[in-house]
Amino acid sequence: MRVALTTVVLVAIGVILVMMVAEMPEFGAGKPASNEVSAHYVKNAVKETGASNFIAAIILDYRAYDTLGEVIVLFAGIAAVLVVLDVHKGGRGR
Repeated sequence: MRVALTTVVLVAIGVILVMMVAEMPEFGAGKPASNEVSAHYVKNAVKETGASNFIAAIILDYRAYDTLGEVIVLFAGIAAVLVVLDVHKGGRGR
């Protein structure tokens, strides 16, 4: 039963991945990296936010929540590694 369930889950994941790849645009088509959002950021970032440069405006104003999320994920990862290393060295975990 366990092997059958594992096979069904893996086949479902494979089908989903194939469907996702089939929906992707052709390589180089659409140029999603140079869309109107990035052009708006570059053109209007300093005057809309009052920052001294547009890199600071993008990171600290437009994408502040995303940056905060990334910092939290990095902190959680570092904390987890430190806890695991402390347990393996014979620290409080034992």
